[in-house]
Amino acid sequence: MCETKNFYFWILQILGLLGILVLCLWLALRPGSPHFTITNFSVPAVNDSNTSDHGIIQYQLDIKNPNKDSGIYYDDILLIFYHGVNIVGNNTIPSFTEEKNRSHQVLNHFDVDNPFWAALRSAILNATAELRVDLSTKVRYKTWLIKSRHHGLHKEGNIPIGKDGKISNNKKKVKLRDASK
Repeated sequence: MCETKNFYFWILQILGLLGILVLCLWLALRPGSPHFTITNFSVPAVNDSNTSDHGIIQYQLDIKNPNKDSGIYYDDILLIFYHGVNIVGNNTIPSFTEEKNRSHQVLNHFDVDNPFWAALRSAILNATAELRVDLSTKVRYKTWLIKSRHHGLHKEGNIPIGKDGKISNNKKKVKLRDASK
């Protein structure tokens, strides 16, 4: 009877140690979420008095994979820019792969049509403009030849725009954070 208890206790200890080992491996290899940052944002023709009824907004999106052991497969990335509740423009970035511990830069632009351009231009000239950017995509992580399931990402950020048509408040970039639910 005593030998049976010792045997079960020994098996229980081994299972406990294996559980702790699996937990440590999972914590060490669990991939982190990519970082998205808007840089080089500008509205080029905002101070032009001969401006037409539409404008152009240019931006650069920096995407960084912080994982040392995992590559990331991105589905199409949808960016939507809002001024107040109005959508002033959107872009779709085609799917791509980012290797481990690398970054990816996307230079892009979109047209802002009337009537949103007039309201946005007026707000920029009064130094009160702020755009909200909304990013949505799905990613899959690849760690040691194993692909994960799709993980949905929803990020957002506010871009304050100064009178010069660039990011204001002495910021050079805007990090996109997890969207509130």
